[in-house]
Order: sequence, then C-alpha cells, then structure tokens
Amino acid sequence: VQLQAFGGGLVQAGASLRLSCAASGRPFSFYVMGWFRQAPGKEREFVATISRSGGSTYYTDSVKGRFTISRDNAKNTAYLQMNSLKPEDTAVYYCAARDSIYTGHYYYNAYEYERWGQGTQVTVSS
Repeated sequence: VQLQAFGGGLVQAGASLRLSCAASGRPFSFYVMGWFRQAPGKEREFVATISRSGGSTYYTDSVKGRFTISRDNAKNTAYLQMNSLKPEDTAVYYCAARDSIYTGHYYYNAYEYERWGQGTQVTVSS
C-alpha cells in the first residue's frame, strides 16, 4: 500500500485541522492505521491508531479529548481530526499502515508499522 498524507498547515492555537491519509494499492481494510508526529529535535512519537474495522481506537494521553482518528474504508482514507490545537502539537505528522489479520487490533509502536506516508507539516502559533 502507498500512503499520502495531506491537510497540514499553519493555524493559531485553538484552531482545528483535519489530516487525511489516502491509501492506494492493496485493499485499505486490511490495514491498521496510525498517526505519528515528529517535532524538530525530537523523536517520532505515537499520536493515534485505529483498527481495521474502525471499532477500536487508541490515543496518546496528550491528545485525548482533542484529536479523533477515523477511517472510511470505502474511500481508502484515514483521518485525524485535530481540535483545540496547541503550539506543542507543532510537528510533521505521518500516517502509517500495518497489515493485520485481526479486525479489532491496533498498534502504537512505530516499529510495528510497515508502510509510511511522506508527512504533512502542522504548525500551531501561539
């Protein structure tokens, strides 16, 4: 599967953005999807993940209640709705895919993902 992330931009604190991750190739429903981010000078960190079916999600603590991950298997697209953005959310955001036989599982370690998109920059000004 090939992944392309888009939707980033420059916004003020408190604003919202929706990132999209478009997939092509093998059927999208075979993949667990995840979002990660990397800020300048920092390691890549987990943000959110969603199971193949979309029925299970998991978030890092810092985005719980503000970010929502979702997917539309018919459109081969995963989303990350980001509300109440903070300057500390500034980073390059990457989507990732992991082939899985389990419809309800998710993964939150970067090393568990097989495919990565190119990243989209999110900058939140104070």
